[in-house]
Amino acid sequence: MAAHYESKHGIVAIPQDQLYMGFTDLRNFTNYVPAEHRDSVTADFDTMKFSASGFTVAVRVAERVPYSLIRIQDDGAPFHFTVSIHFESVPEGTDFSIEVDADLNLMMKAMLGGKIKEGLDKVVDGLVAVSHGQNPGFPDKF
Repeated sequence: MAAHYESKHGIVAIPQDQLYMGFTDLRNFTNYVPAEHRDSVTADFDTMKFSASGFTVAVRVAERVPYSLIRIQDDGAPFHFTVSIHFESVPEGTDFSIEVDADLNLMMKAMLGGKIKEGLDKVVDGLVAVSHGQNPGFPDKF
């Protein structure tokens, strides 16, 4: 059963092209993995694979529209999903948002639905905070 989740929009104080370039290479995301989990993550420009809680998930970039969209989809996961990362230029920087489409069964949807939306909003809030020189308020460990 397909489920659609949209984050809030946030104005990131970084120009659109610079923010986009930070997200376009999946190797950049490995820098944010806690040191004790780095051996379970592998990445190249287009793909990333990680293991957590007994699950292995692989993703790949399915589409890049320069400076406006990066679409990532599963490439081996317990369920099919797509993540669309949107970048829109605004005078203050970049209007940033994330959408997730996931094929979740009813039980998974009930368990994860609210947490997915909450997590997406936290990513947006954290990126906005960091771009303004503030602490993102993330926990020390994910």
